Amino acid sequence: QVQVVESGGGLVQPGGSLRLSCAASGRTFNRYAMGWFRQAPGKEREFVAAINWSASTTLYADSVKGRFTISRDNAKNTLYLQMNSLKPEDTAVYYCAAGRWGAERYDYDYWGQGTQVTVSS
Repeated sequence: QVQVVESGGGLVQPGGSLRLSCAASGRTFNRYAMGWFRQAPGKEREFVAAINWSASTTLYADSVKGRFTISRDNAKNTLYLQMNSLKPEDTAVYYCAAGRWGAERYDYDYWGQGTQVTVSS
């Protein structure tokens, strides 16, 4: 079992950058694939990016490809999401999740509480 806590959200202007972090507890972090999802007001939670346990493989939603980068540091039990060229439509609560490899919500068993990202001028 693993517990995850997101941080790093905030208010940023369009075109700006932000880095989210997800700190995981427990000694089994490196056994899990990790993912980022987001949920905008009135919308379903959607997949953003995923990374496998060894960081050898990543997967991105088309909407963030080329702008966002997912990475992990297994020695620090931490997952990251570097977000560049942010757009107003990136505004959402961002969630970190641990589980199997995949791009679906049901691929992940453990979820954080989320961190708000607001892109606005």
